Amino acid sequence: MTATPDTATGPGTTASRATQRRLRRRPQLSDDVADHVRGRIMSGQVRPGAFIRLDETAADLGVSVTPVREALSKLRGEGLVESVPHRGYVVNPLSREDVVDIFWLQGRIAVELSARAARRATDTDLADLTAHCDALESSLAGADVETVALREFEFHRRLNRIAASDKLAWFLHNAVRYTPYALYAADPDWGATAVAGHRRLIEALRTRDRAAVEEETRLQFTDGARRLVAHLDAVHMWDDSNEDDPLGDDR
Repeated sequence: MTATPDTATGPGTTASRATQRRLRRRPQLSDDVADHVRGRIMSGQVRPGAFIRLDETAADLGVSVTPVREALSKLRGEGLVESVPHRGYVVNPLSREDVVDIFWLQGRIAVELSARAARRATDTDLADLTAHCDALESSLAGADVETVALREFEFHRRLNRIAASDKLAWFLHNAVRYTPYALYAADPDWGATAVAGHRRLIEALRTRDRAAVEEETRLQFTDGARRLVAHLDAVHMWDDSNEDDPLGDDR
């Protein structure tokens, strides 16, 4: 996987102009800042032990200090950062097992939603999913990373709507906040794999093959975990640790 073009939000860095425009035009700035910083942490661009300071982060993102403070407070509640008096917020450790656990949880919820969608999907729903898969595939040819990420997100949002399980979809939405979509969207191999998997999933929905629907959904999240762990290994996220590889289990 390749790193997203946006730079990290630590000292001495500057967010991309696209990110700054996105942050300025959305009303829930603290949520957007939290998403931005969370993505940097999960992709290893801001490492455990690094400090994220209010003034510098606000300047990098082109926003005021208030939404940054609110965002970091949210991330503290999630256990991603800790507040250090007079110094700012420090990034907490993130292990391989943490990454695998996140994708395991996402996958379990997503599999159930997909199984429910398999019982309810109409021809109109399948045509809609196909159109969104086509849009995702077309964006891989040269659209910006943000467009690819948004189209991937929209495909899954449409799929989850078919399941008609709002509470379960809400839990999944909160779990996938930890997925650094921009990192995946910048990787052409991931894009091709995602589109192929989506098309197989649509066909399984069409034939009401629940086992195939569940397997295709599970594979996506297994693949996501492996790609992120491989990326974090490549950027030497855990060089100083002695962790075992958690991807060898049967989850």
